[in-house]
This record gives sequence, structure tokens and C-alpha cells, in this order.
Amino acid sequence: METTIDLDGVRTWYAEEGTGEPLVLMHGGLSDARYFGLALGALAERFRVLTPERRGHGHTPDVEGPYTVDALVGDAAAFLEKVAGGPAHLVAYSQGANLAMHLAARRPDLVSRLVLVSGAAEAEGFLPGMHPSADSEPPAVIADMYAEVSPDGREHFPVVVEKMVGLFEEPTPVTAAHLASIRARTLVMAGDDDIIRPEHTRFLYESIPGAELAVVPGTSHVLFLEKPDLCARLVLDFLTEDPVPTMMPIHRAGA
Repeated sequence: METTIDLDGVRTWYAEEGTGEPLVLMHGGLSDARYFGLALGALAERFRVLTPERRGHGHTPDVEGPYTVDALVGDAAAFLEKVAGGPAHLVAYSQGANLAMHLAARRPDLVSRLVLVSGAAEAEGFLPGMHPSADSEPPAVIADMYAEVSPDGREHFPVVVEKMVGLFEEPTPVTAAHLASIRARTLVMAGDDDIIRPEHTRFLYESIPGAELAVVPGTSHVLFLEKPDLCARLVLDFLTEDPVPTMMPIHRAGA
């Protein structure tokens, strides 16, 4: 099912598939819900999967004004309240993961379990030159994908890019204190050849209490496109199984 809902003036497109506990997939910047498409079937066998697209992304039209963390986190919280009906599991990718970290810290009542995929707490978490900036242009394939579904048309794409650059250049970072306040059980995922610095991925893992870590071998920043079956299996195991008591805990020794 595909439909739209008004979230305080943002006519948000989303798709829904499957039944069960709500699972919300949060796409990355200059991306859309299609990023999760190859893993969607496996996830929908177990969950009610909801795939919203943010303002100015995918099928959702843009709105006036800059992109800010407060506005985007507010959109996500409103979606969880109005569509998911309360707390949901979140699988959040790239910039979506950054927003999910803010959301989990600000609104713990809305997050059940949390999967952060190739996420960064701040722009410095990316390798140099690997996040939107005024000095670089997105690859043509990204503009082509935007044009395929955007109600605003290809000519609006530079506006969205400019807003995304503004979001990165005037960031609201997720601090270590924010991460330490996250109470949702969390899985940190990344590709072994990701554009997120490995030490930053480890920073997320070590800063979120009791977090678990999965580095997917043979993948880059688009691991859900490269190894969708493995990624879906890791997510499903995390969301459906209880933690396994380990025999020699270090990071979770105090749990």
C-alpha cells in the first residue's frame, strides 16, 4: 500500500507492507525508500514495515525553509505517533541514522529497538569529502533517481542539494552524552569499506549503553544494496531474538 499523510504541513509519502509490530525504515540523505527495497520482502514477512520518505526526498514534495535537525526529527516523531501508532523499531540509514540518534535521545517513548546503519553522529564521522558540501556535486545517478519519482521535478534537485549542504555545514551534532542517554537496545551496522570512519562507528558502539556491532564484510556505504539478504538476516535476528549472554563480556560487562 502506498499513501500520503499530512504531518504539520509536510505531505509525507509512505508505503506499508506486512503485518505485526511496526518497523520504520529511515532512508539516507539524497536517497529514498528504494534503498531498502531488496531487503523489504524478508523484513515484511515478520513486521508491519513502514517506509516514509522525508520532505524533498522520493515521492514527498519539498516545503519552504531550510532542513534542520529539529524539523526533520519532528517529522519523524509525528510519523511514529500518527502512522505507527506509538513506539516502533527503527532501521535508519546514513543521515537517517543521525536523525534516529537524535530521536532516540529526545523521544525514547517512540523507539523500541534501534538499528543504525552507516550512521555518523556528526559530519566529522565521514571520511574527508564523503558528505554533501558546496565544493562537490552529487553523482548524476542520484539526480536521475530523484527525477524518477519527485513531484517537484528534476529542476528542483539543486535546491534539495543546497538544503542538504546547509544541514551538514551547520550541524546539530549528536554528542557522547546524547548517545549515553539512548535506552533502546541498539545495533550499530556498517560496511567494512564504508565512508564512515571505522573509529567513528566504534565510537557509536562504545557510547550507546549495551550496543551491539555488525561490520558486514565485502560491502561499502550501500550495504543493503550489495548484500541485502545478509543485512536483512542480521536485522531480523536482532529485532526478534533476545540478547545472548556472552561468556567473556567486555563492552557489556556491566549489563
